[in-house]
Amino acid sequence: MEGMLGVIGGMGPLATDAFYRLLTKHTAAARDQEHINVLILSHATMPDRTAAILTGEIEPVRQAILEDALFLQKSGCKALAVTCNTAHYFVDLIAPELEIPVLHMIKETAQEAARTSGGKPVGILATDGTLKTGLYQHALEAVGVTCCFPDEEVQRMVMSVIYDQVKAGKPTDPAQWQRIEDAMEAKGCGRLILGCTELSCVQEELSLGERYLNPLDVVARKAVAFMGGRLR
Repeated sequence: MEGMLGVIGGMGPLATDAFYRLLTKHTAAARDQEHINVLILSHATMPDRTAAILTGEIEPVRQAILEDALFLQKSGCKALAVTCNTAHYFVDLIAPELEIPVLHMIKETAQEAARTSGGKPVGILATDGTLKTGLYQHALEAVGVTCCFPDEEVQRMVMSVIYDQVKAGKPTDPAQWQRIEDAMEAKGCGRLILGCTELSCVQEELSLGERYLNPLDVVARKAVAFMGGRLR
């Protein structure tokens, strides 16, 4: 089947599930045939992206993501989406080896932040690996947006939400999340980027408000439009 959106997912599975639901939600379709065709590769055994970046052992992950991308390209996909923020470090490494575009979640989110932040600093909530790479910092600076980050204690709480709660299949601690939000508000942040796809699940679970910018949601809208679907 030609003309599909290819999705490299499984990092983690709940985030991939959320992405597909967002694709469906944002498509103005009156019948099945008006939705876009999607081929999802849920690569749940992908090595941990944050650990690879922090240790410098990046080649196994780079190779795995490249193999997945080439498989989807060969299968007839016309564009790719990757449902992991940290994995975009590796996406940037493999993009020159692909013949089809990657709908870049980080860059698309930075553009949305520039449009909607009202000139205020934008907070980044993400894994240690994503912060170390500077993925969001560089993308936001390129569009004239100032960044702010959690301090060490708050960053440990963010990592705990991602790994000890969402990835572990446990509910998010609302009190812990409130402490994260309060700390970022005290830094003068306007919008807050949920820069890890597990945090997209937190947004749904805790009904987080409009100040939060969900990269999965941003790239889902971009994907529907790019693939020729009608946005709702």
